[in-house]
Amino acid sequence: MSPVLAGVLQLLALMAALALAYVPLGTYMAGVYRGRRHLRLERWIYRATGADPDAEMRWPAYIRAVLAFSLAGVLFLYLLQRIQGVLPLSLGFRAVAPAQAFNTAASFVTNTNWQSYAGEQTMGHVVQTAGLAVQNFVSAAVGMAVAVALVRGFARSRTGELGNFWADLVRGTVRVLLPLAAVAAIVLVACGVIQNFSGIHEVGQFFGGRQQWNGGAVASQEAIKELGTNGGGYFNANSAHPFENPTPFSNLFEIFLILVIPFALTRTFGVMVGSVRQGYAILAAMATIWLAFVALLMWTEFAHHEGALRIAGGAMEGKEVRFGIGASSIFAASTTLTSTGAVDAAHSSLTGFGGGIAMLGMMLGEIAPGGVGSGLYGILVMAVIAVFIAGLMVGRTPEYLGKKIGSREIKLAAVYILITPALVLVFSAFSMALPTPPHSALNPGAHGFSEVLYAYTSAANNNGSAFAGLNANTDWFNTTTGLAMLLGRFLPMVFVLALAGSLGAQQPVPVTAGTLRTEKPLFTGMLVGAVLIVVGLTYFPALALGPLAEGLA
Repeated sequence: MSPVLAGVLQLLALMAALALAYVPLGTYMAGVYRGRRHLRLERWIYRATGADPDAEMRWPAYIRAVLAFSLAGVLFLYLLQRIQGVLPLSLGFRAVAPAQAFNTAASFVTNTNWQSYAGEQTMGHVVQTAGLAVQNFVSAAVGMAVAVALVRGFARSRTGELGNFWADLVRGTVRVLLPLAAVAAIVLVACGVIQNFSGIHEVGQFFGGRQQWNGGAVASQEAIKELGTNGGGYFNANSAHPFENPTPFSNLFEIFLILVIPFALTRTFGVMVGSVRQGYAILAAMATIWLAFVALLMWTEFAHHEGALRIAGGAMEGKEVRFGIGASSIFAASTTLTSTGAVDAAHSSLTGFGGGIAMLGMMLGEIAPGGVGSGLYGILVMAVIAVFIAGLMVGRTPEYLGKKIGSREIKLAAVYILITPALVLVFSAFSMALPTPPHSALNPGAHGFSEVLYAYTSAANNNGSAFAGLNANTDWFNTTTGLAMLLGRFLPMVFVLALAGSLGAQQPVPVTAGTLRTEKPLFTGMLVGAVLIVVGLTYFPALALGPLAEGLA
């Protein structure tokens, strides 16, 4: 079987699996967030934390709860790393340095999972399991909660109440993420992913040095790492490591885990607003962009005009032979179009255009299908922009789901889409202009600039993947990428929840003959166009200096 055909068949199998899971999972999640009954475990959690799950919150209270919970997570995870040397099961590792501890705490709490360290050489079992893995669950649940709050803003009328953050957080964790991750972990163990608390083992001497392996609770962390679109690996090689991802089937299964919740949330959206066709329209926009990026990335990596690439059948540098170019391309496109950042190949070794496609996937705001929760609220904000543009074309007040898009709503949406590009471009510019930071880039020229641009694109968009030629474990990069992750995560949430509150307070507008039918293919095309034009062109000058220049060289 040719490598191209193998890649296409894997893509078709993945799409079939996602289609089978779409309706039951999406409908189930809608029931979770619309229900009023609390499970016994949930009541215990509320009693222990003193939270009142039945108290409705307006958007200022909702965002205060999000920020307070996340701040507590940053402080706890930072402290856990700083005292690692005295913790049990630390495997002899010392406390993590302050700048790196801050970066890692910000990374995992913001669902980024950017790692400027090698996991198997830095973190013991307690930090990995009680710190990082826990944040993999709750950071994903926070994103889902904010997305559901925005959906309630569209679904409700004449009220500013958006639900209860603590109830949304606990339900998303207990009823969605925990059971799915448990099943996924069992499947991964069956595939050969390790699950233990063993220590460090010396397995031999190579090239005059010793090689050591250590175990860990990898399968359980790998499951939520992909399912929650987190991405941080137990090992430095991430999902290219055979302990994390040993077989072609496990690789395809991990891609499925990355995509299944973000795509299914469009069904949840449709059910909660009372029109599943609206959910299908958003799904169609997401799927169109995702398929286009997968196809483009596969094409750039399979193209083999040069002698070495022709012999290898494509650009095999940095890719695992057991996965091949097709599966690696699907994984790369999926992980950068979501907020996952897990990798089964070296993104820095992608072709010039291939690396640019992966970078552009993050620059679009990771909305196709995006992160768990963040992808849905991101594309809904872009839907507001698309409706506004359509209204300007016909001279009519724009409406979306029966809500008028006035000056307040469009200002909130506009600021939302400007925050991340500003963070990426400003931090990248300072890193290239100052005398020391550029020395962290391994490569000169266009690829060296791409390494820096990719780092801040990944951090501000809460992705976490990297062009590995950049030495990011410096005080400058640990601090600035940490700030980019925090600002890129929580500033947009402020404007999303403010938008939700504004929409929820409105009185519904009746549908008339002049109302734009947002469940139709025409609107889907407008939404895709708005994403590519409004967001994509923002980064074009920077892309021209980096991956485009490299690809054309």
